[in-house]
Amino acid sequence: MANIRGLKKNINGMIYDVVDECYSVQLFNDSKTAESDSFIDDAADFQEEIMGEIKRAENKKDFKAIEDKVQKTREDWTIRLNKMQ
Repeated sequence: MANIRGLKKNINGMIYDVVDECYSVQLFNDSKTAESDSFIDDAADFQEEIMGEIKRAENKKDFKAIEDKVQKTREDWTIRLNKMQ
């Protein structure tokens, strides 16, 4: 299990990457603005949700579930970003 600080840093980096990529998409393709804004909103909602889960986690089993959820979300977002471009 990664430590909590590392997990939070990983999540924040993931959110930053999504927002940065969405703004890049908007810069080069104005027709994708609504789609990328929606993605940014989804990323912010995910960050709020997952940080709450981390705060409520009590044992290694909880953190393992959170890490799995983050990894699954990362894979889904990669696919979503590739489709958006």
